[in-house]
Amino acid sequence: MKKIIQFCRECINELKKVSWPSRSEVVASVKVVLISTIFIAVALGILDWAFMRGLRLIFA
Repeated sequence: MKKIIQFCRECINELKKVSWPSRSEVVASVKVVLISTIFIAVALGILDWAFMRGLRLIFA
């Protein structure tokens, strides 16, 4: 039990040393991720549609 308590204390001490991002940095990062995700989803959707269209032309 003593080792578990020591481990938790060391974790807390390490977390105090972490340089946490500011709110504006987090918001900016979330925007980049959302825009990138939407862009990639649309691009993959277009590619999927184009490949399916091509396959229908070949096999229909």
